[in-house]
Amino acid sequence: MYKITKVINNNIVCSVDDGGQEIILRGLGIGYQKKKGDTVPDDRVEKIYAMKDPGRSDKLQQLLAQIPAEYLEISTEIIEYARRILRKRLNENIYITLTDHISFAVSRKNENLEYHNVMLSEIKRFYAQEYEIGRYALKLIDERLRIQLCDDEAGFIALHIVNAELETNMSDMYQITGLIRDIFEIVRVYYGRTFDSDSLDYERFVTHLKYFSQRLFNNAPVQTEDVVLQDMIRSRYTKDYNCALKIKTFVQVKYKKYISEEEVIFLTIHLHRLFLNDGQDTQEQDG
Repeated sequence: MYKITKVINNNIVCSVDDGGQEIILRGLGIGYQKKKGDTVPDDRVEKIYAMKDPGRSDKLQQLLAQIPAEYLEISTEIIEYARRILRKRLNENIYITLTDHISFAVSRKNENLEYHNVMLSEIKRFYAQEYEIGRYALKLIDERLRIQLCDDEAGFIALHIVNAELETNMSDMYQITGLIRDIFEIVRVYYGRTFDSDSLDYERFVTHLKYFSQRLFNNAPVQTEDVVLQDMIRSRYTKDYNCALKIKTFVQVKYKKYISEEEVIFLTIHLHRLFLNDGQDTQEQDG
């Protein structure tokens, strides 16, 4: 049994767990004609939201008091589906941001106002799995709410998923996506090659760039003391290292962000692997 500490609406109430942490309970009708101090049987609870951050718990409660409970149910199904597909931890804040986004998207659709996603092509290219989760989300929203959102919304939802993976904020996500696009263009021009987007090395490079960009915008550069390894990489992968230096210069000029030598070395390694198996030598010859 759970003792109610606050009633949010007919389907959502607050309680505390055995450790004294505030939790949010969702279940059909569990808040109907209930008040503080009443109890809810365990078998009536469909989902428990245990937010570690009290501030986030408060924000989620505020949001749920303003929107239909069904939006949280849909958001939860999308998040659980994303976790199964990606097999990654997602920051708990996504329950707030994604639920709020779905509510806003539905409201805009009802007013015939739909936003164009200027990053949609980049999202499809760099966040393919997350984009497919966004497509799943649109199908779920259509099934539950009988509202057909445009494909741009699949891209927006994908960004929320990536944002929860990287534990950053949405404003940074647009910069991160733009930076990844710009780096790929630098690499394409520098090597004069196209990319095999189905290759494992391409996927690894995109993943590296996501976390590289996260560190960049969070001002948290990677550190290593292995000077011997750095010297070896510079001497063996000269062409790739020079491309990494071009990326460093570009980032410093456009984003006013400093890239450490350690980050340059890791970029060099991934650049080398990106074209290593395509049958062409990426290295310049001395002399």
